[in-house]
Amino acid sequence: MTAKAHIIDDDEAIRDALAWLLESRQIACASYASAEQFLTTPLNEHVGCLVLDIRMQGMSGLSLFDNLRERHYPLPVIFLTGHGDVPMAVAALKKGAYDFFEKPFNDNDLVNRIVEAITLDVRRQAREATRDSLQNRLATLTPRERQTMELVLAGKYNKIIADELQISVRTVEVHRANLFDKMGVKTAVELARLLGRSQ
Repeated sequence: MTAKAHIIDDDEAIRDALAWLLESRQIACASYASAEQFLTTPLNEHVGCLVLDIRMQGMSGLSLFDNLRERHYPLPVIFLTGHGDVPMAVAALKKGAYDFFEKPFNDNDLVNRIVEAITLDVRRQAREATRDSLQNRLATLTPRERQTMELVLAGKYNKIIADELQISVRTVEVHRANLFDKMGVKTAVELARLLGRSQ
């Protein structure tokens, strides 16, 4: 999935100007004329950030923000505000918005902040993908391989593991080899690092 800035503003001139500005900096973007139009897209496929006008016809940017928070939508949100809407934008920051810019905004400042927000979200996605991959690998382990893993992580030698599990050293070696293979590691230290444990 391509990381992009999702521009949601009911002012066509602002949408077009922002899209041109972002594309001139090689930042992918998508534009929406309303909050309702944005909500018709598959939200779970989004990577990047939202650039959201706080005041729009129909559903306001603030209402959309609240709606997305209820759905645990993870993308950073940057609000665009008119002068009178600054207190609302500050309240949105307290609720978890990433930032806000008052119109007319400085193009470079806004683009730099959008790039930061997109980078933040790309990192979040990468962390989640790594966590999901790790959970999938752990799910392939047999109960005996899991027991072996815990004892390996405790720093125990094969002979001790064999005694504790009341199996042969050769069987421990097989479990250990299968465990390392399934987890995609070559050593106990790599396994500990993968699982975020100190070895």
